[in-house]
Amino acid sequence: MKENVLDVLMYLFENYMYDEPEEDPDREILQSSLLEAGFSDQEIGKAFDWLDGLANQRHLPALHGRSEGPVRIYSDHEQQRLDIECRGFLTFLENAGVLDSARRELVIERVMALEVDEVDLDDLKWIVLMVLFNQPGQEANYAWMENYIFDESAELKH
Repeated sequence: MKENVLDVLMYLFENYMYDEPEEDPDREILQSSLLEAGFSDQEIGKAFDWLDGLANQRHLPALHGRSEGPVRIYSDHEQQRLDIECRGFLTFLENAGVLDSARRELVIERVMALEVDEVDLDDLKWIVLMVLFNQPGQEANYAWMENYIFDESAELKH
């Protein structure tokens, strides 16, 4: 049996969205495939709900360059879910121009939509990748993030 919603999302992303983004597989077929892979009905349903939430925010306004706004203050609940390393990584991505403030907020919102106690840095990287994949006009940022994830020598430098 698989662990949680994020495992289902990563499985879907790696096996269906990433390899064949032009195809739109039927939910029933996906659900059958996920059940065969060992995921529970409950976790599959939560993963589909999470993806629906992401799809509903697909057309955020395009913000260009690094947004020069106030510093993002995380709520206590957000700090429990995203440790200092994760929050630092989001700041790094925003400073690097990979995430603008609207997409940073979408990433945080999608993290909070997961029913987990804490998200580690590796999980956060995948969430960022899924968010960027879903956002029109973010192809270059998606490619940057994909390279970052798969470059094992990459290290977060402050």
